Amino acid sequence: MAAKSKNYIFLVDDEPIQNEMLRDYLAERFDYQIKVFTNGEDAIKDVDLNPDIVVLDFHLNSNKPDSQNGVEVLKKIKQLLPATQVIMLSGQDKLEVAVDSMKYGAYDYVIKGETAFSRMENILNNINELRGLKKSNKNYKLISASLGISILLILILSFFLVRKLGE
Repeated sequence: MAAKSKNYIFLVDDEPIQNEMLRDYLAERFDYQIKVFTNGEDAIKDVDLNPDIVVLDFHLNSNKPDSQNGVEVLKKIKQLLPATQVIMLSGQDKLEVAVDSMKYGAYDYVIKGETAFSRMENILNNINELRGLKKSNKNYKLISASLGISILLILILSFFLVRKLGE
């Protein structure tokens, strides 16, 4: 598999002004390619871009009345891209919507309001930190395995040298 050249954030919200404001806010603070969608179906069509993060609204039917809601889109994204972090950013302050979002794999749930953008910034920082820790852990495991193999090879070589010298 080829290495990804771009890291994407998908913003999925049927409110264009919300998308534009969040895109501008995140673009000033993070080095991601940001793609904006007004419904989940269009975002799912572009999952081949393998977004790192998807910010997803719950209600996505103001432009297309038959659009899937955010939880349905969340399920599909997690099925196709289990490693992608999905953040629900919604005006829904119903506990059951937040619980369903988390149950189906959302990383976090943010209610739209005065502090929503700063909360999003904190969440993205946490996701980036988690990603860095996972990468460090993976590198640590590789180094440990390499060291173990090196020690094993040294022991085998020592064994053969001792046998050869003993003859």
